[in-house]
Amino acid sequence: MAFYSIGDVAERCGINPVTLRAWQRRYGLLKPQRSEGGHRQFDEEDVQRIEEIKRWIKSGVPVGKVKALLEESKVAVHDDWSTLQEEMMAVLRSAHPARMRAKIVALSREYRAEDLIDHVYVPTRLRLGLDHNTARIMCSMLDGVLTEFVAVSLAESRKKSGKDALLIGWDTEDRTRLWLEAWRLSQQGWHIAVLTDPLDSPRPELFPGQQLIVWTGITPTRRQQELLQHWHEQGYSLIFHQP
Repeated sequence: MAFYSIGDVAERCGINPVTLRAWQRRYGLLKPQRSEGGHRQFDEEDVQRIEEIKRWIKSGVPVGKVKALLEESKVAVHDDWSTLQEEMMAVLRSAHPARMRAKIVALSREYRAEDLIDHVYVPTRLRLGLDHNTARIMCSMLDGVLTEFVAVSLAESRKKSGKDALLIGWDTEDRTRLWLEAWRLSQQGWHIAVLTDPLDSPRPELFPGQQLIVWTGITPTRRQQELLQHWHEQGYSLIFHQP
């Protein structure tokens, strides 16, 4: 069996060695072996796991939640999740938006928004995103139906008491996840409006007096954290959303 140093793996996977160490020490995502000299040794299984972690994070899953998603026993909080993902795939293969719409509405009546997002919709979209051609078409159809459903749900949530807020995607390209996070927030008592095009910078000065919620899809960078602190000091009301 071939083993690789942390430097070799970092170069191969396009990740800083510091990040790999954090994934191991802080989040328990990796368990490399050790050489007699105490150096980390990674095998092909470790490399595949790193690539899977990257895909989850790229899809918008916070790094702190990735471990549970990697461990099948934890992903399946109950046996329904794997079954529901397969049911979603079956409906998608029919290429019939009305059936997908009906399925999503039915699921929303039975499960919490947070559970559906984390255990059904995000995993299904990730699965489709790893394939080509037909799968991408199915993913596009799913995204369209999900966005339509969430827009209606946001309108319904405004009929209940809550606080107004504008959700802004910050330096992220996943518009569908932005809408799904809007749905999650709406179930937490927010009346959410969505700025559908993510921005390179939230530009809070353009929205005076409004409550802004920003979502990056990943842990904010140091620069983003500094900007958030700067805007708070200027008196702008921003909340960083990390599910």
